[in-house]
Amino acid sequence: MQMKWTIVWSLTLISGIVGCQQSSTPAAGNASSERPAVDGSAYLLPSEPEGAKDVIAVREAAADGEEVLVVGRIGGSENPWIDGRAAFSIVDNSLKACSDIPGDTCAKPWDYCCETPALPSSTALIKVVDQSGELVGADARELLNVQELSTVVVRGKAERDESGNLTVLATGVYVAKK
Repeated sequence: MQMKWTIVWSLTLISGIVGCQQSSTPAAGNASSERPAVDGSAYLLPSEPEGAKDVIAVREAAADGEEVLVVGRIGGSENPWIDGRAAFSIVDNSLKACSDIPGDTCAKPWDYCCETPALPSSTALIKVVDQSGELVGADARELLNVQELSTVVVRGKAERDESGNLTVLATGVYVAKK
């Protein structure tokens, strides 16, 4: 009988220790507490470049491999980020986020749920790439100090898929001041 209680007590003690250790670790999905700070200065443009075109215009005109300058707001879904990577989606400035609509109390206005029919043809995926063309392995929110609905001007190369979707391989990003 004493052996049984020793096992039960040992398991309880181990569970308590493991539980305490787990509760003191950072919350999953909190990128800032999981990784060291990243210097994004190499990817940030110091001033707003002139001549940027809206997402819709670039989607319609840019050829695969063409250098582009596109402006938009971060959003387009409940989670416009690729966690742990310097990638996110932007939406054409002509669309209204829910927070731009008086009286709308949407909890996630960056999902543009009021613009559902126009959304697919009004978005672009932005991938911040290094000098060798590889996707930067740091969360875009930390790398560029951006959040949902931030307005960005992106310089990079257009990449098209067979469905006509636009990805911009970004070499520079200007974050508009709020």
